[in-house]
Amino acid sequence: MKEFGYQRVLEVSEAVSVLGADPDARFLGGGTNLVDLMKTGVERPGRLVDVTELPLDHVEVTPDGALRIGATVTNSDLAAHPEVRRRYPALAQAVLAGASGQLRNMATVGGNLLQRTRCGYFTDVAGPCNKRLPGSGCPAIEGEHHNHAILGASEHCVATHPSDMGVALAAFDAVVRYETADGPGELPLADFYLPVGDTPHLETALPSGALITGITLPPAPVAAHSRYRKVRERASYAFAIGSIAAALDVRDGVVHEVRLALGAVASRPWRALAAERALTGGPATAEAFAAAADAELAAAEALPHNGYKVPLTRNLVVALLTELTEEAAR
Repeated sequence: MKEFGYQRVLEVSEAVSVLGADPDARFLGGGTNLVDLMKTGVERPGRLVDVTELPLDHVEVTPDGALRIGATVTNSDLAAHPEVRRRYPALAQAVLAGASGQLRNMATVGGNLLQRTRCGYFTDVAGPCNKRLPGSGCPAIEGEHHNHAILGASEHCVATHPSDMGVALAAFDAVVRYETADGPGELPLADFYLPVGDTPHLETALPSGALITGITLPPAPVAAHSRYRKVRERASYAFAIGSIAAALDVRDGVVHEVRLALGAVASRPWRALAAERALTGGPATAEAFAAAADAELAAAEALPHNGYKVPLTRNLVVALLTELTEEAAR
């Protein structure tokens, strides 16, 4: 591991100032991803700026009914918060489905958004990877790719985003708040992650030197009737091979409102807008759910060893929406 400096900051303005003066520095929250990447040589910062003491560790309801989540709130505290569990149960479930209890106790909300892909070629500094070394190639396309992307990928990168939390946040129109030397800013999560295209090394639209200060979830009554489902290769701590966050409002057998986001299928949490459009105003039936899933997955481009994700995702959509429909009828 490269030698690095360490500095703890106590104010947001101080954190932004330190990073602005040292382009080789990185913000450090729980370190559950960054430190791992430093050990393998993927990340080589000259200084770590510890932001865990910043006053960003609160979850609060705003006067307009939104939920504001500070960037240094730990994943464990987020999942346990009564307002999160009541207003956005799928978010609490998604967080609890991610990592292990020990890691959730350390990992922060801001860091979760910025975690890098778990693609083996990305973490192997001895080989090529366009995300790590732009222009070097994507060996996953011809190599090991059974857990790689089927949506939104390109010939330059087929890696997936590993976050469970991000999938639920995508379903509920989360907004990322940040601070720069020029002042505060906001980015809808839908615009936060950049498409892969031919620049997979550019992962977010966050301005250079920006510090994530929190996330805002706008009021969404439908989110109270939501659920997160994750499929993985083993029941214990493991990354998803498919996941879904869904919320459903059914009235008299008709879908009044629906939210759907998919995980482990793309380089970013994938909002299933085509499926949502297909369902809204139509019947809440298994046939309609399957047709909506097919509409979303029509754009899927599977590789030789990850084609199973297409029927897996379809079945997840049908199963979870059926469960929510049955709950609403009780």
